[in-house]
Amino acid sequence: MKITAVRLVELTGTFPYEGIFWEERLSRPVDIYPEHHAEEREWWLPEESGPGPYRLREVMLLIETDEGVTGLAGPVQRDVAWAIATQLRPLLLGHDPLASERIWDRLYRAQVHGRKGLTMMAISAVDCALWDLRGRWHGVPVHRLLGGPVRTVLPVYASMLGFSLEPARVRERVTALIEQGFSATKWFPRWGPADGREGLRKILTLAETLRDALGPDRDFMLDAWMSWTPEFARAVVHAIAPLRPRWLEEPYLPDQIAEVAALRRQSPVPIALGEHEYTRWGIRHLLEAEAADVLQPDLYWAGGISEGIKIAALTSSYGVPFIPHGHSVPATVQFLAALPEPVAPMVEYLVKWNQLLQWFWDQPVEPQNGVIVVPERPGMGVDIAWEKVEDQRDLSWE
Repeated sequence: MKITAVRLVELTGTFPYEGIFWEERLSRPVDIYPEHHAEEREWWLPEESGPGPYRLREVMLLIETDEGVTGLAGPVQRDVAWAIATQLRPLLLGHDPLASERIWDRLYRAQVHGRKGLTMMAISAVDCALWDLRGRWHGVPVHRLLGGPVRTVLPVYASMLGFSLEPARVRERVTALIEQGFSATKWFPRWGPADGREGLRKILTLAETLRDALGPDRDFMLDAWMSWTPEFARAVVHAIAPLRPRWLEEPYLPDQIAEVAALRRQSPVPIALGEHEYTRWGIRHLLEAEAADVLQPDLYWAGGISEGIKIAALTSSYGVPFIPHGHSVPATVQFLAALPEPVAPMVEYLVKWNQLLQWFWDQPVEPQNGVIVVPERPGMGVDIAWEKVEDQRDLSWE
């Protein structure tokens, strides 16, 4: 079997939503600059700032073969699609799609300046598409190719990016999450060092609201999204420690490994890292520095499932839980179904993002009663719902 085409297909459809979809943004590293601190919206959000419905455009990767089997991955960012089309496609055409280890190593060695960032995201998407293709070729779900299932039901935590941070609204949403069976939830404070003592007070209020609404037996986490300084982070962890958060996530920029390791040694709150790190080599640096209590590399960014296997071997040897960032739930669920719970305890489910990221799937992988039942269809277990597609076009940069 040979790869005959590597296609990047833009799908357009209507996402039906009443009201304003993105209610709040998170804190960002660039917020140290006043003009960015004042911005109300994220650069990645849809251009429409009013209420829905919204015009949705997403790019899917299709890897086709001379045997009629196609591997599917996505959605991917447009700049990631560009990297696949211009840098990786020539290295894929004509090669055996089942030889995924050979393909991964060739792509990595050929893209020495792409060990992190967009090019590695492109390699990750290709790798996930090849695992989907392999599952379809053999007629089994990916988790069986990985040696699973170890588990057929996975616990999920609700990741609340984009939801209002007003205390009354937070309480209302937490009550709904409890009714839906979730035992843990993560929230994204808008405030950081530029907000000074007032920002610290607002974060403490958010944490107090979460603990009060959740009760003593459920978990909450806070994500600083790489935006804090050591002084601000130390103040936050000591302020919120009595409320028993499960973890504080990414307090500093990814390259500040020594600084976050120092924080972890002092912090009464566990530290989670790794969403913006890449490959086994990047994760090894975090492990060797003893910088994290939880590691969160994203399968669609850090190297795909092939690299995820190696990362899981590393993290388990150090006894550090691997809870992948939740960019692609179908791939993450297939991967975690082949790992024991102590190695990979749960799935992150980005509640708002997954409404968008899985809109064009025919059977979105969604939690019920706080868990996800692992899909048994071949590959990743999802296909494009063509009835939702109002327009499509192949993207080309030739």
